[in-house]
Amino acid sequence: MRLRRLLAGAVGTVAAADLLDRGLRAKAGELSPALAGAQDTYRWRGFDVAYTEAGDPDRPDVVCLHGVHAAASSREFAGVFDALAEDYHVIAPDLPGFGRTDRPPVAYTSSLYEEFVADFVSDVADDPVVVGSSLSGAWAAIAAKEADVSGLLLVCPTADTGPRRPWLRALLRSPVLGAAAFDALTAKPSLQYFDERDAFYYPERVPEGLVDYQWQTAHQEGARFAPASFVGGYLDADVDLGAELRERDCPATLVWGREATISTLAAGRDVAEDADTRLVVVDETRLLPHAEQPAVFLDAVREDLPRLEDH
Repeated sequence: MRLRRLLAGAVGTVAAADLLDRGLRAKAGELSPALAGAQDTYRWRGFDVAYTEAGDPDRPDVVCLHGVHAAASSREFAGVFDALAEDYHVIAPDLPGFGRTDRPPVAYTSSLYEEFVADFVSDVADDPVVVGSSLSGAWAAIAAKEADVSGLLLVCPTADTGPRRPWLRALLRSPVLGAAAFDALTAKPSLQYFDERDAFYYPERVPEGLVDYQWQTAHQEGARFAPASFVGGYLDADVDLGAELRERDCPATLVWGREATISTLAAGRDVAEDADTRLVVVDETRLLPHAEQPAVFLDAVREDLPRLEDH
């Protein structure tokens, strides 16, 4: 009798967790575009990849690749997108598995994103400057080996988030328990805690509406699959980032928040030294200097963007 009650309780708990997850996804509704501009779709290996473009198509191209976390999207570039579009043709995709792009339960890996970046840059842009944030910086550096890129502008780039954690990836991918764990990870208090602890130096600089959008994007169908690979360490590029950048023909600049904690300035100095490349440090910012101090960021990297007089 006791075993029967325990089994009944377990079944009830699983059913409740599944019902809660379905309710949260219904509440989130359809995700609106993260950025203002023309909305388009790039078909790639079965994915419908959503991207936004703005600015004069005859101007030099700038491709913005967002970083990776549980609620990532091209919304990361909201602070600089319009300003860049005044002078350039700016293109910002939601990476496979994130934002308004398809999120099937495939095996997300670093090589998948490396190949996506190379194909997207080649097919959608024309010899662009690529702005890559966090892991996207490493993927952009690798993609530039094959794709035509006029420059790399990498914000707190990293190729290593730690050892592989297959059990954690398996947990988050599991049907009911994984969904419940991801719902807890992406609750609004959890998202706000991450933004205020790691992404931004000053909590009051977290853009209005950002947490709400992060919550909504993290509660779309299939939202946990790509982040499961991220927390499991499967999105780390198998390269020495400094050596990889040193081998590229195009110029590269690194931008670091002085107070960054996830990928520290000390690590940034090491990469810059190994790559023999320029390092720009933005004071009073952490992981997202382009989001926390967009005007300061743009002033600091202006010389790394295409010269309009050359076009």
